[in-house]
Amino acid sequence: MAPTHVTIGLSIAAVVSSVTPFWLAPAVGGFVGSIVPDLDLFAGSHRRTLHFPVLGWLPALVASVVAWIAPSPISICLAVGTVAFALHAVVDIAGAGEELRPWERTNPFAVYCHACGRWFRARYWVRYDGALEDLGLTLAFALPVLWVYDGWVALVAVAAVIVGAVYAVVRRRIPEYVASTSE
Repeated sequence: MAPTHVTIGLSIAAVVSSVTPFWLAPAVGGFVGSIVPDLDLFAGSHRRTLHFPVLGWLPALVASVVAWIAPSPISICLAVGTVAFALHAVVDIAGAGEELRPWERTNPFAVYCHACGRWFRARYWVRYDGALEDLGLTLAFALPVLWVYDGWVALVAVAAVIVGAVYAVVRRRIPEYVASTSE
């Protein structure tokens, strides 16, 4: 779920900001990089158009090397953002397939691999978006963010946990709601 991706991106930022003099750049990069892949929801091809489980690591590696050699707010922001972007697709593979009722496991395809020309199968380590273990991950990744950051970054992490908790409560009812509104 998106709150989990956000707290993972901000958690990466928390680690980076603790070893650099920059705090804002990693947070912006982690936040933006963690949510950009899901913009393909609006393209009608979720988990295919902007999800790169293999190719996404190439720009992440290049950006990280550049940030290591020439640290600046922009290079750090890009490094954290591209790592969060690449990790997003990998995290989606750990969960369920892209379907309205993922607990039924009717669609085993998690993320399309452009480099391989095929779909990676869902691993179901997290049963589905909004499952309790998903919420647990959101909370676990929010903790380092709250340890390192205050202000708006901490508020985003807290908001992600709250939104994730509400989503976890209503997640299994969403298919019923979608069916009733489409009738």
